[in-house]
Amino acid sequence: MKYPALLKTLTENGIIPEEQSAKILEYEKTKPFSIHWELRTFLYAGIVLLGTGLGTVIYENIDSFGHTVLLSLIVVAFLGCLWYAFKYRKPFSWKEVATGGDKLDDFALLAACVLFLTLEGYLQYQYNIFGTRYGLVTFLPAVLFFFLAYRFDHRAVLSMAITAFSSWVGVNIAPIKLWQQKNFTTVDITNISILLGVALMTVGFISGYKKLKAHFAFTYLIFGSNIAFVAGLAGLIQFDTKLMYLLLLAALSFASIWYGRKMQSYVFLLMGVLYGYVAFTYFIFYREWAQGLDFTIYTLYYMASAVAIVFFLINIKQIIGLKK
Repeated sequence: MKYPALLKTLTENGIIPEEQSAKILEYEKTKPFSIHWELRTFLYAGIVLLGTGLGTVIYENIDSFGHTVLLSLIVVAFLGCLWYAFKYRKPFSWKEVATGGDKLDDFALLAACVLFLTLEGYLQYQYNIFGTRYGLVTFLPAVLFFFLAYRFDHRAVLSMAITAFSSWVGVNIAPIKLWQQKNFTTVDITNISILLGVALMTVGFISGYKKLKAHFAFTYLIFGSNIAFVAGLAGLIQFDTKLMYLLLLAALSFASIWYGRKMQSYVFLLMGVLYGYVAFTYFIFYREWAQGLDFTIYTLYYMASAVAIVFFLINIKQIIGLKK
């Protein structure tokens, strides 16, 4: 336990009196241990397992139970979870809404979203209600999840909404024949993915700047940044306009590093540095003249890179603007 040694040092240096040190030590020994986050983790895992298990049961016993019974059970469970979430809903606010620890409304909301996906998949698989309109299959949950995420101030549901929206964009820009031909390397898909990532990043910046659910900004930015970076790297590797994609990745890296320093965020700083390093390394060594380089050149480059990474990690607090 680190507290006794720390308290002893503070007491010996006269920073705190012995009476206060004894009270602090007694409090640390007798205070209750919180398992709040452990319970939340188990509940989230349980919801995911529930959705998975429900889908498996439906798939394996669809002929035994009957479609009407299964469909009714899913609808009742979905509406029940949604009813519970709305019953204990809190007033809407563009600021972060404090969650109450005594209610399970956020878990009920997440369960309702999982059940909605199960219901939609079941209806499409069994009754083909959407036909070949696959965009509608992803558009409906995107709209519903965005509404629920903002109404209930739920970042997990927002992540599901962004995922559904990204799927809807992908389905609409990729003709069915591309999926049938298994051709996923078209320029259109790559460029639209970059635009999607930049659009999500823009929404995140606006959300933070205008203070409209500012705590949602991180979710938008982390999704948008990764989508844009991965799509940019795919374009750099696959297509001939490598300089254009390199400049794009350089701009994204600069923006990520700038934002990481501004917000003192390790995640965005590391993303900007690592994605930028991968893009720069590939652009340098993919050229024909690099194919004939001696192995020593490659060794020296990666050794220098390793030293730079170590230096970066040692000084990351100073780089990001945090005090020692």
